[in-house]
Amino acid sequence: MVGVKKTPPSAAVEQVDTRYLQTLLGYNARRAALSIIGVFLERLAVYGLKPVDFSVMSVIHHNPGVTSRQLCASLSILPPNLVGLIQSLESRGLIERKPHPTDGRALGLHPTAKGVSLMQQAEVTASELEIDASSKLTASQRQTLVQLLQKIYL
Repeated sequence: MVGVKKTPPSAAVEQVDTRYLQTLLGYNARRAALSIIGVFLERLAVYGLKPVDFSVMSVIHHNPGVTSRQLCASLSILPPNLVGLIQSLESRGLIERKPHPTDGRALGLHPTAKGVSLMQQAEVTASELEIDASSKLTASQRQTLVQLLQKIYL
C-alpha cells in the first residue's frame, strides 16, 4: 500500500521492572495482603468464612451485643453491604439479634453457641496461617509490622 508506514517491532521485555512500585507503601501492603488472603481463603474455607465474614464474626464474638452501626464504624463497612452479611450469618445460625439494653431502636448482635465454637476454631486457624504466611519474619518483626500498619489507619 502506498503511504502506509510500517511500525518497527517493539522490543521484547525480558524482565519486568517493578522497582518504582516496590518503593510505594500501598503497593507493598496490597501485595502482602494478597499473599495472606490467598492462604486465608484456602484454610478458612472449611469454616465457610470469607475475610469479611471472619472480621464481622470476630467483632461480634469479642463484643456480644455490638450494633450494626458499631460494626460498620469499626470495620469501615458501608451499611448496605453489612445487611446481607448479617442475614447470611444469622441464617447459618452463627449469630442472633437481641434488643439493645439501652437503645430501643437498635438490635445487638450476639454469637450463638455454634458461632462461638466456630470462631474459637477459626481464630486459631487464622493465627496459625498468619504465622505461616509471614514465616520470613521473626515474631518481633511481625509484631512491629502490625504496629506500623496500625499507625496508618487507626
